[in-house]
Amino acid sequence: MAGTVPALPESFAPSPNSVFSDQFGFYSLDSNVPGLSKVILENLHMKDYSEYRAALEGKGKVEFHSHKEMFQKMEETFKFCACCSKLPNSLSDPHTLKRCIKCLNVYYCSKDCQMKDWRVHRKFCKNLRMVAIDRLVEWTVHTGDLPFPTAVWSRPAKDVRSWGDWLSMQGDLTARLEPVLSGKSMTDLWTNACRPRPEEAELRESVWRVCSEFLSRPLTIGLGVRMCRLDPCSRPLTVHLVGAGHNETLGARTTDLDELSHMFPGHQGVEVVMVGPEVVQGPIVRPPLRAFGPRGKVYISAYKGLYHEFWEELVERGEAARPDLVVGFHPGFHASQGLGEGWLPTLLLLRDYNIPSVFTMYSDMELQYSLQILQELEADIQATGPNPFSSQKPEQVQSCPNKDPCYCNAFYLYFRGLLDSTEDAH
Repeated sequence: MAGTVPALPESFAPSPNSVFSDQFGFYSLDSNVPGLSKVILENLHMKDYSEYRAALEGKGKVEFHSHKEMFQKMEETFKFCACCSKLPNSLSDPHTLKRCIKCLNVYYCSKDCQMKDWRVHRKFCKNLRMVAIDRLVEWTVHTGDLPFPTAVWSRPAKDVRSWGDWLSMQGDLTARLEPVLSGKSMTDLWTNACRPRPEEAELRESVWRVCSEFLSRPLTIGLGVRMCRLDPCSRPLTVHLVGAGHNETLGARTTDLDELSHMFPGHQGVEVVMVGPEVVQGPIVRPPLRAFGPRGKVYISAYKGLYHEFWEELVERGEAARPDLVVGFHPGFHASQGLGEGWLPTLLLLRDYNIPSVFTMYSDMELQYSLQILQELEADIQATGPNPFSSQKPEQVQSCPNKDPCYCNAFYLYFRGLLDSTEDAH
């Protein structure tokens, strides 16, 4: 399904004033390393942001002659001096950029820059090594090798409060990890990647971290179900996933949220509708259900457009069910004026219709900024805190790597309705 997607700006240059988060992302890259967005586009064989956006819309293709070229081009986007931000094209000899031999992640244009930066880099070198391995292993999600199969939960969802609890139910993962580690995709990856294959123990840990990010989404939805005291075993549930983009929909499969069925065995049916202007075409882009789907199944559909448009076009006309819960992964409405303006009608709609809403953030700082915006809108904040099912895969700021890593779905906030004026006064 598709709505009226906001028109692309006349200028396709990176911008902070856009409802497209990737356009703001390109702007942020260039703010730290001028010209980095152009390097990324060139390595994707694209002239400008419009071609990048068109490829994501399914109107263009990203083509590489081989896996080796694909991984080489990806590595090229990380080649800039982590100290002075110089790109290869600004050096008299581009080959003077040398990679840190420990993390194999960041580059320096000279010994002077590396020595100058070491006091900072040494704090992050170990984590950056994990990041570099994980971003390659993540390719096996797109090949279908990950996530590994999981088991139906042997304990009630209310008793599973952390990854440790979840892992204890799964038992020994060796038999499920072995086909991934020894499979063709993993062999092809390290044959063509721009670095040697890690030790087996290091690779095994990376596979788990990548899977944790994938599984963090259904488990966070399940956390929202429990916080809102919804019981999917007594009646079917509808969940709207707002602000859905590439992370949730690029290469998405209709089975991506089946962990919810393991979490709530015997449930009456769960529908998840992904809504956002950056939804990518694929199998999940299909109409939402008008009647509840089969028991014990998770049905995923998607709508391309802003949430308030989806509400007016389908929900108000009875062509899509009203949600029992709304979830947003990293909405980012705090990040820029453009994103904030795009989100405002949605936030007001959720508030005024008294819809239970759970949003996640990468960091505590992002959480605090988001809380401030919701408080200004007089939304009733019910709960906030660290997400017990945060991704375990560290993420680096590409254009500024020597910083503390962040993690997908690291924090959450839960709000519902308008703040009671008497309670506020009190």
